Amino acid sequence: MMLTPVILSGGVGSRLWPLSREHYPKQLLALVGDNTLLQNTIIRLAGLDEQAKPLIVCNEKHRFLVAEQLYNIGIEPANIILEPEGRNTAPAVAVAAFAALARDPEAILIVLPADHLIADTATFCETIKTGISLAEANYLVTFGIIPKSPETGYGYINATDSIENTVALSVESFVEKPDLATAKNYLESGEYYWNSGMFMFKAAKYLQELEKFAPEILGTCRLAIDNALEDKKFLRLDSGAFKSCSSDSIDYAVMEHTNSAVLIPLDAGWNDVGAWSSLWEVSEHDNNGNVTLGDVLTENVTNSYLRAEHRLLAAVGVENLIIIETADAVLVANKDQVQDVKQIVSQLKATKRSETELHRKAYRPWGYYETIDIEERFQVKRITVNPGSSLSLQMHYHRSEHWVIVKGTAKITKNDEVFVLTENQSTYIPIGTKHRLENQGKIPLEIIEIQSGSYLGEDDIVRYEDVYGRDI
Repeated sequence: MMLTPVILSGGVGSRLWPLSREHYPKQLLALVGDNTLLQNTIIRLAGLDEQAKPLIVCNEKHRFLVAEQLYNIGIEPANIILEPEGRNTAPAVAVAAFAALARDPEAILIVLPADHLIADTATFCETIKTGISLAEANYLVTFGIIPKSPETGYGYINATDSIENTVALSVESFVEKPDLATAKNYLESGEYYWNSGMFMFKAAKYLQELEKFAPEILGTCRLAIDNALEDKKFLRLDSGAFKSCSSDSIDYAVMEHTNSAVLIPLDAGWNDVGAWSSLWEVSEHDNNGNVTLGDVLTENVTNSYLRAEHRLLAAVGVENLIIIETADAVLVANKDQVQDVKQIVSQLKATKRSETELHRKAYRPWGYYETIDIEERFQVKRITVNPGSSLSLQMHYHRSEHWVIVKGTAKITKNDEVFVLTENQSTYIPIGTKHRLENQGKIPLEIIEIQSGSYLGEDDIVRYEDVYGRDI
């Protein structure tokens, strides 16, 4: 028997806007240290004994970013399961359970969100190991965080009676985020734990309980996995089946109903990085209680988190603030009210602003592009193509493009013509022209692209050939 890690990487992290966005969410960001939250989630599992290759469940839009981040830390997953649309944790774990059982009929899953911080990796791994025998005995194990304060931003689990000869407690109930007075009562009772969203159980046992309490979810997930398509390193779930599935958490679909739920207390410096105040708490402070990242200058500033991504950020005479600067947005918030950042994101979505989805720098499987300037009828981008990579063979109905090579060597296809350009050379791509940009060199290719036309949206692309399996 080997543990199969299931890493849930489908979240958006809207409360960490403007750094976290739909197309580049918090689990893919290096918020503390050099590695991303996703990478650290996998790296900390090295302290466990024998384990199978991890199963990653992520949104289809993030597939190349996830694959690249795993490659960069030398991890080969068993599969990267692609959700066409997020449907919460119960369906995500169900499809992972089916995939695990196809490899090991006795598979035990350790289910971990990809966006948490854990300071004490050794204690984390030792606590996880204590759950294996319980999972083997057909318990559904959750790991409850021993609370340090009366937090109102977390759900809680009430667990009391000990399970004989184990460190586990019997789960009495799951409760939603409480008000402050209730949270204080929970803390004083010693019978409530923060809900970590981490679980361990046999894959078969989870599906058995799901069939009992949420048969519709089980049925649609079975259909989604049975009709899934293997696409290189990805497993594409059947879109129609998965989108028709109810969007429920493991807690709501199974754990609140089953008689097999037990809790193991965990005290390992856990933080779900749910808001900017969480990052202030876990980061190193200067003598004034400040956390400063990037090009930041302060004068008479205390107990604040200041992060500059692109420009000089200067602050004078303020305290208890969160100030985040990105290329296209600036957030200023009181540290005690950062949970409400998601309300700003809701306002942006209501007005269909692009700042909820994309940064100025957008990553693609071949590299990335960064918007330098944009107006009604023109847009300027800096495009970087990785060595050995190429864009799709494509055409635009509404815009023409000028390309100027600033670094490297570009192989260019323009209708039936194929040619090579080097630094300081350029070409023009008229509207309606089939074209492709390739980097066959050993260094990144950088070009400046000037678009002009009546419509400049990213959906004005007709693809004829694509090596990355994107829609044609």
